[in-house]
Amino acid sequence: QVQLAESGGGLVQAEGSLSLSCAASGRTFNIYAMGWFRQAPGKERELVASISWSGSNTYYADSVKGRFTITRDNAKNTVYLRMNNLNPEDTAVYYCAARRTYFTTDVYSSQNDYNYWGQGTQVIVSS
Repeated sequence: QVQLAESGGGLVQAEGSLSLSCAASGRTFNIYAMGWFRQAPGKERELVASISWSGSNTYYADSVKGRFTITRDNAKNTVYLRMNNLNPEDTAVYYCAARRTYFTTDVYSSQNDYNYWGQGTQVIVSS
């Protein structure tokens, strides 16, 4: 089992930036691919970005490419999401997710691929 805790959400103006963190605890010695998802009011939860355990491979939703960056620090058991040039359409609850894997370079894009989820952190972008 692994527990995930997001932090860093808040209110930001359009074109501003925000950084989210997700700290993992528990059986962190296993290999986990990580992802950030978001869910806006009245919408389905969607993938924002994902990263392999090694950090060498990443995947981004088209809507955030060039604006968001996912990174991780395995020594700190933490994954980050740097969000630049935010717009009101980015308003959502952002969730961190982990998938146990045996492959250090694999990334996963479907929420059904992930085994563990955080509680979420709210991001509100005002126009």
